Amino acid sequence: MSTPEPDLSSKLRQSLRAQRRALSLHEQRQHSEALCQRLVRTRHYRNSRHIACYLANDGEIDPMPLIEHAWLMNKTVYLPVLSPLQNKLYFAPYYENSSMRLNRFNIPEPDCAPSQWKTARQLDLLLLPLVAFDAQGNRMGMGGGFYDRSLAYLRHRQYWHKPYLLGLAHELQKVEKLEVQSWDIPLNGIVTERQCY
Repeated sequence: MSTPEPDLSSKLRQSLRAQRRALSLHEQRQHSEALCQRLVRTRHYRNSRHIACYLANDGEIDPMPLIEHAWLMNKTVYLPVLSPLQNKLYFAPYYENSSMRLNRFNIPEPDCAPSQWKTARQLDLLLLPLVAFDAQGNRMGMGGGFYDRSLAYLRHRQYWHKPYLLGLAHELQKVEKLEVQSWDIPLNGIVTERQCY
């Protein structure tokens, strides 16, 4: 019995994940620092007090230089935590000395009481990882849908769209056009080491 042919989106996801993993440590560091320098000059970053980020994994562009800058500027940084009861994300405060624990996907999360968690709508700026993006602000994630479920309320909002959504990526992750699903939440912009879209 032959195995079914993987669809185009899973082939694209595999290809781009392999390309970003193939970047050298030196290239990764250069891209992260260039992205940080570009992002800290944006109005949205400067005006934000509560910023959610992520810890890089699987070749994702590393936001650590940006996290360290945010700490220096007395901004509160948050990392995503998986809700134990729902398939969505909350955001826990993250400090230099935060103790961490691994979630069910072996991704480190701040080890703090759920009473300290924030929902997405309580944040000013949400910086998201991605696998691919296009110039229209569409994002392809890892396929779990956690960010889309956590941000679904934005589809029904006409005003007061918090948080501002920025994807962080290597320039090599840009594609011509992504197929959009009804549940996909478009980003307000994407920042790479080369430019802001």
